[in-house]
Amino acid sequence: MRKLILAGLVAGFSTMAFNAAQAVEIEYWQYVFESRVKAMDKLIENFEKANPDIKVKHTTFPYDDYQTRVIAAKMAGNSPDVMQLFYGWLDKFVAGGILQPLPTDTFPHDKIESDFFPISSAMKRGDDYYGLPTAVRSLALFYNKKLFEEAGLDPKNPPKTLDELVAAAEKTAKRDANGNLTIAGITMDMAGQDHHWWREVLIRQYGGVPYTDNDRKVAYDSEAGEKALKFYTDLQTEKKVGEPKFMDEGQAAFRAGMAAMTVDGTFRLGAFRTIKDFEWGVTELPANADGVRSNYASYFANGIGANAKGEKLEAAKKFLNYISSPEAMEIWLKEVGELPARRAVAQTEANLSDPIYGPFLKGLDYAHTTMFVDEAAQRQTAMDMVNRVILEKQPVKESLAEAAKAEQTIIDDAQ
Repeated sequence: MRKLILAGLVAGFSTMAFNAAQAVEIEYWQYVFESRVKAMDKLIENFEKANPDIKVKHTTFPYDDYQTRVIAAKMAGNSPDVMQLFYGWLDKFVAGGILQPLPTDTFPHDKIESDFFPISSAMKRGDDYYGLPTAVRSLALFYNKKLFEEAGLDPKNPPKTLDELVAAAEKTAKRDANGNLTIAGITMDMAGQDHHWWREVLIRQYGGVPYTDNDRKVAYDSEAGEKALKFYTDLQTEKKVGEPKFMDEGQAAFRAGMAAMTVDGTFRLGAFRTIKDFEWGVTELPANADGVRSNYASYFANGIGANAKGEKLEAAKKFLNYISSPEAMEIWLKEVGELPARRAVAQTEANLSDPIYGPFLKGLDYAHTTMFVDEAAQRQTAMDMVNRVILEKQPVKESLAEAAKAEQTIIDDAQ
């Protein structure tokens, strides 16, 4: 009897060892963002339980190094099988042969276009899709209810217009006896989400558009662009309610309770939920005096590496299919706070009425998605533009024209 039991155990262990040896291992890459890393670890755990023949190695890199690492891996022939990328990097990744088109047997175009929000089309080039998002992001105004109350403002009635935004910022901003900013009325972080707020929101609210010709011709060197830039830079130069690099980053200042308001995205919800010292709220980005609203929608997508072949390709298809599934999107919403990329998962009655998710979902209805050719370089032109006005005292109109010329060169060189 003992021999039979022993034989059975040996056979069982042998089968387990055989299955482990036969498992296909694929590698998934993304950049380091704590809540996103934790969410992906959970998704990988779920996926591996359902697919014991596939193992997923999760590799992360700092955001600033991520694109360089991906490009270097491609050159060395060691590309990940599935990778995360910002939608604005797509042209660079396709031109570099980093991605392969999504196989239509697993990802039929008609299903993508019927199930996902329309902004997912930013991952399409020609007749091919190169990636799918798990979640989409829009912007909203976060505000510190404690600082509002201390300034005599009603925390149940956050700013609805740009004028109200400025007034609230002026009431909540504080400086010490030497004039140093101690509490920002609103954060100023062009390296964060403010370049999107200026480009796709403020310019449109002042009657212009940031680009024409499918985002290939810069159009913000205009009266609307000038007014939008003046509104933004005036927050420091005239209103003195905020400063770039105050506590290094806008989100850091807000988390520390040192900023009354900040413009940020859904991806910040996971981090802000850890705040213990004060209650915060979310409201739609303020409209202009005529009630015109705008927003910016974006996302990180997941694509399949160009080198994935054979059984690795089949495993990569299964994994990508799972991390863009309704189940994965629900987990991502809970863990990260980003909105599901599928309409049916996002636009539930519960989500639309939620005081946190609701403003972001409403923002998607009137959002625009910039079609970047080089997101980092184009963002830098906006940062430089603002720095010239604030730090070098360059006239707004001159700095705007210089930025438009520089960005047009970036776009032209990429075509």
